[in-house]
Amino acid sequence: MPRPIQCILLKYLAGGADISKFLDVAIVGAGPYGLSIAAHVGPLGASYRVFGKPMETWRRHMPKEMLLKSDGFASSLSAPGYQGDAASAHTLREYCVRHAIPYDDFSIPVALTTFVDYALDFQTRFVPELDERSVVEIRAGGGGFELLLDGGQMVRARQVIIAAGISHFESIPKVLAGLPSDLVSHSCAHHQLHHFRSRDITVVGAGASAVDLSAILHETGANVRLIVRKSAIRFGSAPVNGRSAWQTIRHPQSGLGPGLRSRLACDLPQFFRYLPSSIRLEIVRRHLGPAPAWHLAPRIVKVPVMLRHEITDVEIHNGLVQLTLRTAEGSTVNIETEHVIAATGYRADIDRLSFIDKDLRSRIKTVGKMPVLSSNFESSVPALYFVGNAAAASFGPLMRFVFGCEFAARRISRRVVVK
Repeated sequence: MPRPIQCILLKYLAGGADISKFLDVAIVGAGPYGLSIAAHVGPLGASYRVFGKPMETWRRHMPKEMLLKSDGFASSLSAPGYQGDAASAHTLREYCVRHAIPYDDFSIPVALTTFVDYALDFQTRFVPELDERSVVEIRAGGGGFELLLDGGQMVRARQVIIAAGISHFESIPKVLAGLPSDLVSHSCAHHQLHHFRSRDITVVGAGASAVDLSAILHETGANVRLIVRKSAIRFGSAPVNGRSAWQTIRHPQSGLGPGLRSRLACDLPQFFRYLPSSIRLEIVRRHLGPAPAWHLAPRIVKVPVMLRHEITDVEIHNGLVQLTLRTAEGSTVNIETEHVIAATGYRADIDRLSFIDKDLRSRIKTVGKMPVLSSNFESSVPALYFVGNAAAASFGPLMRFVFGCEFAARRISRRVVVK
């Protein structure tokens, strides 16, 4: 279809909207990163719009009974300082105080429901004009970018920030991939778990998601087992009162938990991108790997955990999943189960962001399937930015956690407004 006719058709579908006008900034995604960036961009006078349902991944793709892995102080979204005015305070601590919700920076785990309610309150106060439509396609055009929304409207923007979160990046082991979703699923498919009551469920994984799911399923009344390839589940350290000066020096506190490497990841993300790419990718892969929070340890004791077992083969028979496992000693174990949940995490890959036009994606320089970013989160395509998990290869493990919102929002908002 000729370009002029296409534009006329899109304008007609948009109900006569003027698609020739450009937004300064379009933010794709309304999770913690997208909302935090919008909260910083808005007061600076740029025209912007945020696309997506607020906190969709957290509200629809995580177990409702889940507790956050991150500490309370590290679970706040970011907005400009409020100069001591309690009415405009925006941290999780201040939200909990206002609503009489028990809170502590370290010793009280944050419930998912509390965090979601807090984030939605943040969105109402700091990003009230949210556009909940999904972006179907992003392509370069007209001296900027064209965003096609579900429903047919076209929006143009000079700059685009991709804050798509983890929902596009779920990772399932090859041995389980492609099997019927009613028998094998990723952990992100489950918000409500009551329908698994009295059923035989097998969870695969060793991280927070796997252990949390297993505990919740057991408490819901499911017959659940957990399969772990490693020799042990490594739980995070419980908070300690009265730490000595030497302990504080050796294991300094940070938004990613205690430890010198975590503290460096939080304090110096702008220098991470200068490391050799092979080292960066290894750090992102290994640092803060599968490690459930300390408070999950007592909840998992009644769940059968099969350590050092690896799935080697899967068959479907009479509506059941038959798993063949290999032990560390080389012997074989067979299990029959009604459903398998792969709580096997997420792996950033921009090719999974299919809403970005293929030609545009081909112009994005990558390392480890993640975009190579400038010090201001800008990709090799001028005016196209990435934050969150997709930015981990350039800014380190900090980008995999809510605690990274502050750094990303401050740095990127100054860039896109000045530009």
